[in-house]
Amino acid sequence: MAFDFRLPDIGEGVADGEVVRWFVKEGDSVREDAPLVSVLTDKANVEIPSPRSGKVVKIHAQVGEKVKVGGVLVTIEDVGGGAPPAGPAPPAAPVARAPPAAVAPAPAPLTTGVSVAASPYVRRLAAERGIDLATVRGSGPGGRVTEADLAAASAGAAPSRPEAAPAAPSAEPPARSTPSAAPAPPTPLADVAERIPIRGLRRTIAEHMSEAVHRAAHFTYVEEVDASELVRLREKMAKHVEKQGVRLTFLPFLVKAVVAGLRAHPRLNATMDDARNELVVRSAYHIGIATAAPDGLLVPVVRNAERKSVGQLAREIQELSERGRAGKLERSELLGSTFTITSLGALGGVLATPILNYPEVAILGVHKIQRRPVYRPDGTIGPADLMNLSISLDHRVVDGYEGAQFLATVKSYLEDPHQLFSELA
Repeated sequence: MAFDFRLPDIGEGVADGEVVRWFVKEGDSVREDAPLVSVLTDKANVEIPSPRSGKVVKIHAQVGEKVKVGGVLVTIEDVGGGAPPAGPAPPAAPVARAPPAAVAPAPAPLTTGVSVAASPYVRRLAAERGIDLATVRGSGPGGRVTEADLAAASAGAAPSRPEAAPAAPSAEPPARSTPSAAPAPPTPLADVAERIPIRGLRRTIAEHMSEAVHRAAHFTYVEEVDASELVRLREKMAKHVEKQGVRLTFLPFLVKAVVAGLRAHPRLNATMDDARNELVVRSAYHIGIATAAPDGLLVPVVRNAERKSVGQLAREIQELSERGRAGKLERSELLGSTFTITSLGALGGVLATPILNYPEVAILGVHKIQRRPVYRPDGTIGPADLMNLSISLDHRVVDGYEGAQFLATVKSYLEDPHQLFSELA
């Protein structure tokens, strides 16, 4: 007998997931607990195993489709021919794989009974503006409602979805809406080399970045740092740390300098609660380290960085980065950061304007160190190892002067890094 396997409740407020990979195809046989499908939620990439052995009769959700918790993923035929299970099939235990950068949870779905394609950001905007998404005609792919559609609807310029005529009272529940029509084929272009679907982790990152830009009032402040003494100190310490199999980069020193700056300016070690219009200042220092992975950017979190030595930080950052690139991070290792550092190492460029890891209110961009001639206080010219730091802040809650003070504190610790080891916990 055949049964429908539904997307299990993954927990932590997850309402739906996007299918990013099927490990089987229709007609395949599958063993119990064998990998069945990989689903991306707003918090993790979850590999779901098959709840039992059988034959895959029908796949109900294709790659790129979003499925609500409880929605049918696949129909599996019991090859044993036994009686069908009583009640719904038990959900298989999900296994977290390569998780994405932490993102704000999507708002609760509207209650109109109409299925509408829209991103979490657009849904939140619609709720804030009092717009029923069911009345808005989407101009995006597959009828997806965009922010421009909301703006047009607010101005009364967008044609709305036709409203059903009032029906006579009935005891029967309303019929489910039909899916959106397939998008029109793209206009042929002579010079198109490839069309790349934006899905999976890349789509989650895109939605998170859009929300961050539209939510926060970004501004960026840049400071030049003379890292000459830091370069010398790292070279001396690396001989000892690397004997233990750990590569000592500049990041551990930057983390300690950032913690010192956050202690002096605690309003930057915070997140915004936009629902309550409150700045939530944190007492612990959980530093997110932006890490490039094959599918996109991840932000693993170094927890309680204030309690760790340079060597401990180096080991933890290295392990998090390696497991992030291999897709082996746990979901808990990507949540709860209070401040983020993003660095491209030797490719760090001269200047960048990082986008906030919303709902955090500050992010530090670290740029490459270059040796250049500088004027000394005694009037002579000599070489120095210089680098730029750029900090982006949420101007709604952090003033420019406060941001500049924070970066000045970080600069002072990096230019005289021995201070990092005299700071009291």
